[in-house]
Order: sequence, then structure tokens, then C-alpha cells
Amino acid sequence: MQAARLCVSEPGAVRRSATSADRQNPRSQPQGDRTVKSAVETLNPTRVRLTVEVPFEELKASLDAAYKKINQQVTVKGFRQGKIPARVIDQRFGRGAVLEEAVNDALPKFYTEAVNEAELNPLGQPEVDITELKDGELLSFTAEVDIRPALEIPDYSGIEVTVDAVEVTDEDVEKSVEQLRERFATTSPVERAAAEGDIVTVDLEAKVDGEVLEDGVAADVDYTIGSGQLLDGIDDAVTGLEAGGSATFTSELKGGSAEGKEAEISVTVKAVKARELPALDDEFAQLASEFDTLDELKADSRKRLERMKKFDQATQAQEKVLDELLKLVEVPMPEKLLADEVNTRKHNLEHHQLGQIGMNLEKYLEMQGKTVEEFEAELKEQSEKGIKTQFVLDEIVNKEKVSVGQDELTEHLVRRAQSSGMAPDQFAQAVVEQGQVPMLVGEVARGKALATVVEAATVKDSAGEIVNLEDDEDEVEAATETVEAAEGTEA
Repeated sequence: MQAARLCVSEPGAVRRSATSADRQNPRSQPQGDRTVKSAVETLNPTRVRLTVEVPFEELKASLDAAYKKINQQVTVKGFRQGKIPARVIDQRFGRGAVLEEAVNDALPKFYTEAVNEAELNPLGQPEVDITELKDGELLSFTAEVDIRPALEIPDYSGIEVTVDAVEVTDEDVEKSVEQLRERFATTSPVERAAAEGDIVTVDLEAKVDGEVLEDGVAADVDYTIGSGQLLDGIDDAVTGLEAGGSATFTSELKGGSAEGKEAEISVTVKAVKARELPALDDEFAQLASEFDTLDELKADSRKRLERMKKFDQATQAQEKVLDELLKLVEVPMPEKLLADEVNTRKHNLEHHQLGQIGMNLEKYLEMQGKTVEEFEAELKEQSEKGIKTQFVLDEIVNKEKVSVGQDELTEHLVRRAQSSGMAPDQFAQAVVEQGQVPMLVGEVARGKALATVVEAATVKDSAGEIVNLEDDEDEVEAATETVEAAEGTEA
């Protein structure tokens, strides 16, 4: 029976980590007035071994269920389906098959009871081994599982961080208004040589080793000179050409069948269009906004930039306070959990983020200028920080008795839906169907925990002024985003 197939779910409603006495002293733990016994052995600060002994009479319900299940699956001549006596099943199919079915049915319950009795916080699935099974007498098994380490959260009110001061200059305002002006630019054909800022319509042909590539021909491509969004060298090639003019240049291809190879590019300009920006006056303000004058538009731009910079300042404060908090707490790292987290992050990067843009990991590392070893070390460091962030903030949630209201959960759900590109109702349905509501509640709770730590910390700007970060809904949601980024759980 060593190889019995097992499926043990992680138990819910676990209250807290085992006490130090529990962790150090294996013991028998009668469960109620029954005779099931369990003992806990600490293997390291993040892993334990449970040893459980179950008197055979406690398997009666599972044995009955096993006989009933087998009854529905088999046929025996002379008996109606579902009415085959137990002794006949034992004779025809073997008592061992019944015991295996019964044990697989019973193990999750006895494992969960042992976990709750020891007041453990398990992480992931246990490794279960049946050590003894005596028909009619006893079932014994062990279960090794990672657990949340017991943490001591020190006084964090002494944390001090420095963030950038909020300063909006006239240059910032002018740049913002200019960006808005760019959105209302118009284009018109011109009969002159192309210059920087013009939009040219071009035909392109790429050759490698003198051969035109099958996917190396493009027609009627609009390109803004100076934008750097097409091919290296094209700006110099088309600048000074009028409609009908051609040029040849060499460039490294950024995609396609010959990606990364040097190619000879022929470009023909078919049209030149100039961009015309609207005049910066009251009429433009009325066109581009709800304001009547340009001065009102600029004043609003200044206020908007101030809000953005204050939000950035709050995010910076949260990130720095979180880093300082993590330095204060020693967190033993569960090795299996860390390995799983590293693999998950790598899989998501390769098959989701990079896969969506048609890039592989090798090309990504080349663009980042990183070796495989550097990438893996960085990934491990990020994973460790994510796990540590969750452990520490969860401990603060418990310590500070942080709760999450329905409105807070709804607001977070809506933001998550927007980030994932789904409608809120659709996203909410998916969350419920996949049993992810507790995960979202945990995210908000950890965000509130971080906001609590930030509120207790001293935050100064680069000018030496105290920065007051109010613990309002926006701050909590911003803190939740900061936590998600640290944990690597962004939508």
C-alpha cells in the first residue's frame, strides 16, 4: 500500500502556526474522545512531519463508501448491480482494492484533523506515505508538508524613508500642454523634401545576401521621421527626399524570418505630409478641453500633474517602507515553495508575457544584456521578496486585526478587471468559479497592512519636509498595487 494514490487538499480555517512547544516536542494528540493519535516533528523552521495512527474502526465509513462505489462500477453474475455482498467483492476483486479505495477516501480527513489539531499553517500539498496498514487493526501514515514559519514582527514605527519632493515646474506644464497639442495635430501633403517631424508614406524592400526576403516587402507604410519606430537608419535615408525619391541603407532587421541579420533596405518615398499643430490660444483650450481659456487649461494641467506626482510619491514611500520593513524581519524560506514560485514566474514570462509578443527567452535576455545565470539569480531574488512580503504582511494583518469590507473588495475587483481587460461582471464570475475570492481578500488585506506601516513610519521628502500620506481608499489601493508588484501578482 505504499504507492496508494493520494489526493490531499490543503485544509482551510487554520488558526495559527504551531507554538514553539508544538514544534519542538512530538506528541500524541487525542482528537476529542476518539483514539486517533497524531504527532508533529519539526524538520526545519518551515517543514514538519505529521505521524498519524488511525484505529481501523475509524475507517468504517470510508470502507462502506468504497464497497458502495465498487458496487456501482462492477457486475457479478447472479447479483443485481449495487447489491453485491461485500464478501463477494472481496473474493472477486480482492480486499486490497477495497482498502486502497477506503484509505484514499479517508486520508484527507485525518490529515486535515491532524493539521488543525497541531494548529499548523500548511503551504501546498503534503507528501504522504502510508507506513502501516493492518486490515482490521490499524492505519498509520506520515505527511511531510511545508508550513508558514513563525514570525516576530518588531516595532516598525521607527522606520524612516526619504522620497522625491512634489514639484511641478512651468516646464512640466508646458510639456503637458504640448503633448495635448500633439493629439490635435493635422497633416497635409506638401511638395518639398521630407524633414524631421514629417510623415512619409514609403514602400520598403529588404534583401539579405542579394535575395529579396519573402516577408521583406511592405507597401504604403506611414512613418514619422525622427520617431525611431521603424528601422535604424531610415531617418537619414528619407530626410531630404521628395515624393518619388528613393534611397538604400543597411539595417539590422528587428523581426521576421531574418530577424537579427543585416539587410540592404530599399526605400521609396511616395508622399510627404507635414504635421500642423494648432495655435496655443483660447480657441485651442476650448477645442481640447472643457475650459474657456488657455490659462485655465494650464492651471488644470498643473493640478493634474501635482496629483500624479503625489501618487508617485506615495508609491515610492510604500516601496521604500516595505523594503525597510522586510529588513527588520527574519523570514525562513520554504525551499519547495521558493522553487515553485521561481518556476511559476519563469513560466509566466516565457509563455505569457513574451509569448504574446512573439519573443523567446533567449532574445529577451539578449535585449536585456543579461546572462542566464544573472536572470535566474534575479528571478530567485524577486521570488524570495514576494514570498517574504506575503508572510510578513499576513502576520501584520493578524497582529493589527485588519479586516476587508465589501466596498474595498469590490473596488479592488473592478481595478483588477480593468487591468486584465475584462468586464467587472465577467471577471467577478471567473474569480468566484475559480475559488479566488480569498486570494483577492488577502491582497486587499495586505495592502491595508502596508498602509498601516507607512502611516506609522516617518516619510520625508528630498527637501527635508515631512510627507503626510493619509490612509484613505486611494492610499490603500495604491498600497495594494505596491504589494502586488512585490509579490509578482499583478493582473
